[in-house]
Amino acid sequence: MADLTQDDWWKKAQEDPEAVILDVRTEAEIEDGYIPGALFIDFYGGAEFVQGIDALDKSKTYYVYCRSGNRSGQACAIMNSRGISNTHNLLGGMMEWEGEVVED
Repeated sequence: MADLTQDDWWKKAQEDPEAVILDVRTEAEIEDGYIPGALFIDFYGGAEFVQGIDALDKSKTYYVYCRSGNRSGQACAIMNSRGISNTHNLLGGMMEWEGEVVED
């Protein structure tokens, strides 16, 4: 796992056509907006979170974010322990995100 600043996180995600942007926030948080192209797996989903992680392609690189960077860091650690070795945590999460946001 690597903790990356917004600029590095976004640049690396855009350079990798196989990269997956993963949002681990709750549904209520997602309603406030999300990073374009994100896949959603709620960190607080318990067994559903683990099942969602286990269903991911272990060969891909994941760019993970949450509200502040804390849950996404924990999610990266869990992903690493479940065989996904290429994870990158967005430092500061959505609270510090200055890039594009999709709002439904």
